[in-house]
Amino acid sequence: MKNKRLAIDLGTANSLVWLAGKGLVMNEPTVVAIAVEDGRVVAVGNEAKEMLGRTPGNIAASRPMRDGVIADYRVTRAMLAYFIAQVCGRVWLFKPDVMICVPAGVTQVERRAVLDATLSAGARVAYLIDEPLAAAIGAKIPIAAASGSMIIDIGGGSAEAAVISLGGVVQHKSVRVAGNKIDEAIAGFLKKKHNLLVGETTAEEVKLRIGSATMLPQEEAMEVKGRDNVTGLPRAVAISSTEVTEAIRPILLSIVGAAKGVLEETPPELSSDIIDKGIVMSGGTALLRNLDKLMTELTGVPCHVAEEPLLCVVRGTGIALENLDLYKKSIVHK
Repeated sequence: MKNKRLAIDLGTANSLVWLAGKGLVMNEPTVVAIAVEDGRVVAVGNEAKEMLGRTPGNIAASRPMRDGVIADYRVTRAMLAYFIAQVCGRVWLFKPDVMICVPAGVTQVERRAVLDATLSAGARVAYLIDEPLAAAIGAKIPIAAASGSMIIDIGGGSAEAAVISLGGVVQHKSVRVAGNKIDEAIAGFLKKKHNLLVGETTAEEVKLRIGSATMLPQEEAMEVKGRDNVTGLPRAVAISSTEVTEAIRPILLSIVGAAKGVLEETPPELSSDIIDKGIVMSGGTALLRNLDKLMTELTGVPCHVAEEPLLCVVRGTGIALENLDLYKKSIVHK
């Protein structure tokens, strides 16, 4: 094979690149910094994320993906071109084959936007695979078997619950609520309760350090620094894990609602398989403390987090790309 084959998980929060034969080669935040005057890309990934909320007037740092789909086509294309150049080098003789995963609930227009952006970024052929299917392959679920398996992929922009059988998605439900909305709920709570304005990076840090889906037996606390909403001066407040759990609960309930919605519409034969096997959780937000416990409690079906949940989707996309013949009925290409 002269041309390289790349699998890209274009997430709202993080983008991961998998090179066929090598494995994971890139894991960067989905953030792009652009020069306002000429639209030139200044920085991508970690470097651009550090600029969020800190840029001067001539540079704009933004997330080109929103709720799991492309919100800014031009910036997404520039970001894909950057990823391809980083992995394949600046000069290549043969264009790479690229496979990208998309949420199962996206429209045909949104699918076409992803294909077009991938081709104009320098791909020879662009393939698309549904995210829940890729997550299931990456989580080592035997998707080709004639029995039902359920996966819920909770990323930064969307949460998708799907029942998979015989290599295809039988039922799926997507809610455009996930990790980013949890961060927003924490920031909103701090503003409402403590009159403190914080950025998304600070809200994310609170979530990672003391966030939990259920009340912790031993309450934890941390100091949060931000800007006072009344005086406009810098200030620090103490926030407890119990407060965070209460603030994020409505968001978690809508994610659980997606899983319940799928379970309600699943054929009875497959439902019995799911009760035996349980629900597999993947995606970065699945790492939120005790989210599997909350899901088990509210659905009545045992839930467990997949091994390396953050890598499930990109690994599954990579496996599908390396075995195109096996998964060809689940893949769209252009």
